[in-house]
Amino acid sequence: MPPRHPSDDHTPNQVDVARLAGVSTQTVSRVVSGQQNVRPETARRVMAAVDELGYRVHAAAASLASGRTRILGLIVVSTDRYSTSALSVGIEHAAAANRYTVTTAAVPDHASNDAFIEAFDRLERQGAEGVILGVPVALDNKAMQLRTARTPSTRVERPSTDADAPLIVDQYAIARLAVEHLLDLGHRTVWHVTGDPFWLETTQRQAAWEQVLIERGITPPPLIPGDWTPESGYRAGRTIAAIPEATAVFVSSDEMAFGLMRALHEAGRSVPDDVSVVSVDDIALASYASPALTTVRQPFEEMGRAAALRLITHLEGTETEGELPDTHPELIVRASTAAPRK
Repeated sequence: MPPRHPSDDHTPNQVDVARLAGVSTQTVSRVVSGQQNVRPETARRVMAAVDELGYRVHAAAASLASGRTRILGLIVVSTDRYSTSALSVGIEHAAAANRYTVTTAAVPDHASNDAFIEAFDRLERQGAEGVILGVPVALDNKAMQLRTARTPSTRVERPSTDADAPLIVDQYAIARLAVEHLLDLGHRTVWHVTGDPFWLETTQRQAAWEQVLIERGITPPPLIPGDWTPESGYRAGRTIAAIPEATAVFVSSDEMAFGLMRALHEAGRSVPDDVSVVSVDDIALASYASPALTTVRQPFEEMGRAAALRLITHLEGTETEGELPDTHPELIVRASTAAPRK
């Protein structure tokens, strides 16, 4: 006899799911609470019934049944940068595919270590089984070490050159791709507009920029400071425009590069005829800039997925749903770079 679907005026429950899937209510409870002692085929049948009936899993009840919350915590800095939202999308997708939810704690830009610690504590109180640190600074103080020892965590970025440290995307490789591209075009040196010094990406890219120049026998020119905003890129562009010998510049974000190219245009210096520009991120607007922007692509959504999958794998002690994505940076050559004028 085929299973009966609940009537329209009946809220689906575990009995309905069990009847449709042809299993016991205990099996349904184990599946929806994330317990692993269920055969994969049975679990798929239960979840298909859950989807068909529109059964809503009560998170608190599932937590009580399994002793787990299936919550991932995410610490981010409050910012309107594209990267933060794109990373979060990747994390959410990976979490949902593995039946986890994500709760986020945001801290102010340039926050103290105490603010990050308080955010970590808040996520623990909310039941986070693991925490993703989508933050710009190296949180290696004792207070944070105590917390990451009791609650598994992972970073979106590697905080040092330590080859054994977790790595999602290599910031040194990003800078090397950008600087070598400009030097290979024939430019005698490359100027650099930095990001906000509060962020690890800034210091890592700066170190790689210097290293590449020194390897080529070039003394690095003075740094030009930025803070990720188009306004700081515009100020940097005015500086570059006043330096006749500056023919190539590596800018640490697309948004700053937009401001820089505007300043160069206003000063009558053509991109790329007078100054070649390479930046980082490859946000959606990069290909629509005038000229289209050469940039090193950071696969933000893939980075978020990789961080979440790595943490979930640790929590589950087994493979996750979804292959670990490729997060290698990629140089996207467009119209903002060219060989220098002869």
